[in-house]
Amino acid sequence: MGGVFLASYLRRKNIAHLIRQGIGREDSIALLDTHAGAPPINWWILGGGAAFTVISLSVGLGGVSGAEEIVFGLSMAIVLFLIGRISGELDEEARNMLVGTAILIFAFRAIPGPGAGSTWWMIDHLGFDQQFLATLSLIGSALTLAGMFIFRRFMAERSMAFIIGILTIAGTILSLPIIGMYFGLHEWTATLTGGIVDARFIAIVDTALESPLGQIAMIPMLAWIANSAPDKLKATFFAVMASFTNLALSASQLCTKYINQIFIISREVIDASTGEVAVPADYSQLGLLLMTITAIGFAVPLLTILS
Repeated sequence: MGGVFLASYLRRKNIAHLIRQGIGREDSIALLDTHAGAPPINWWILGGGAAFTVISLSVGLGGVSGAEEIVFGLSMAIVLFLIGRISGELDEEARNMLVGTAILIFAFRAIPGPGAGSTWWMIDHLGFDQQFLATLSLIGSALTLAGMFIFRRFMAERSMAFIIGILTIAGTILSLPIIGMYFGLHEWTATLTGGIVDARFIAIVDTALESPLGQIAMIPMLAWIANSAPDKLKATFFAVMASFTNLALSASQLCTKYINQIFIISREVIDASTGEVAVPADYSQLGLLLMTITAIGFAVPLLTILS
């Protein structure tokens, strides 16, 4: 919604600027309009979107076993079909560029996370309360926006493979402090610095360094679409390719669920009626989980680049 109002404001501002230069209002509007008429309806896109909606609602509301996997698989099939349809509008070089970029971003964003167990451990063992976790989230959101401006020249002058490679290496390095704290890094640093570099200090610095990298991978592909996609299909390209890369987040969630079924982590649960421990806390496998995720996050994007 904000984008619509901003676009309307910029349009009126540009029209006023052209009028001040002596150009008539109708001629000013004609200069700013990029389309002579509305593009034809693409029934394949509309049909794919309708099929996606029907399938998602049917599976989600039907209580089907394995609903997440079914929705993901069918959604991926529909989006890949739509990518095949719209990429036919491009020449071979542009098509290869777009598809290759999307695959790299998918591999980068589909990396599994540690799940809720990591947060439980931070609360129970590191003493992070809700206020501090909210502060970390705020820092991450703010610096993500800042990172888009800070690294704009880096994104403009480098290839997608180079950007994903650098982001992968940086993300791997920045995941090491959390792994280190599981093995007592914060206790050692706090002792050396008189309590200054404690768990909260490390978490804030790590979040501040990692957050600007979060959305950088998406920007080059969106910029390429804005510059190179056919004029009348830019919005369609944006929607379809954004859906594809967002499916990577669904893949990440599924992979997170699977990996947490291998490395079992549990938080203490107390029976409200008896006051006894119903489920004991067990973070013994959290270190292996964090190291496994870090290894996957390092290997998968780099192997995708090399392939």
